[in-house]
Amino acid sequence: MSGKVLTITSGKGGVGKSTSSANIALGLALSGKKVVTIDLDIGLRNLDMILGLENRIVYDVVNIVEKVCKLNQALIKDKRTDNMFLIAAAQTRDKSAVSAQQITNLTNDLKKDFDYIILDSPAGIESGFKNAMTPADEVIIITTPEISAVRDADRVIGILEANTKKDVSLIINRINPRLVKKGDMMSKDDVLQVLSIPLIGVVPEDDNIVSYTNIGEPSILHKESDSGLAYKNIVKRILGEDISFMEITEEKKGFLQSIINFFKE
Repeated sequence: MSGKVLTITSGKGGVGKSTSSANIALGLALSGKKVVTIDLDIGLRNLDMILGLENRIVYDVVNIVEKVCKLNQALIKDKRTDNMFLIAAAQTRDKSAVSAQQITNLTNDLKKDFDYIILDSPAGIESGFKNAMTPADEVIIITTPEISAVRDADRVIGILEANTKKDVSLIINRINPRLVKKGDMMSKDDVLQVLSIPLIGVVPEDDNIVSYTNIGEPSILHKESDSGLAYKNIVKRILGEDISFMEITEEKKGFLQSIINFFKE
């Protein structure tokens, strides 16, 4: 077995990167793939809560690279499937506690036993970003349809295009059809016009996300959830299926055209 490293990143914080990491990892596992997801947001740690695994943590990713524990001791098995494991971030350290080479060595070890290694990148473009990008085979950029988030995503894409030849794709998260229709939010086409990378998913705004996070159950587990359905479709696309995009908005053009033209210039 030789697994694939998939890094989830954003540039801007608060756009749903860890939520996307959890849903994609769990979706791949429920599709029969053996998956490990690694929280690289060292010093914060959120992925364990979203997955409902916070009470199972004994060791973390820093413990592995510092050889405080063996790799298998830090693998936290998911409650819902035997196919998924989590390696948690350290809460009491900072991002300088691990290097890009150490994370690359770790992912190379994991590739022997897992189909997918999902790296939940910290926001920004500092050392934690490099740690998550260096071992990546593919990168998924998460953005919300807001100017600041799209601008930061554009910056990340520029860095990746200048320094690597990795496959990069896009998830547009928290799109609100009512606001798009009013012209108060960028549409899918607006965002794609700015970023110009392949789209792998559009996730509608979901009022229940906070509730799902509080109980440690990603939306992909909830059949009534539109965001859960969107993540199921994203997983299918990652696995190579040709799935049409959900119709979640009547898109309106023109409101943000001057800003889009600014980006393009």
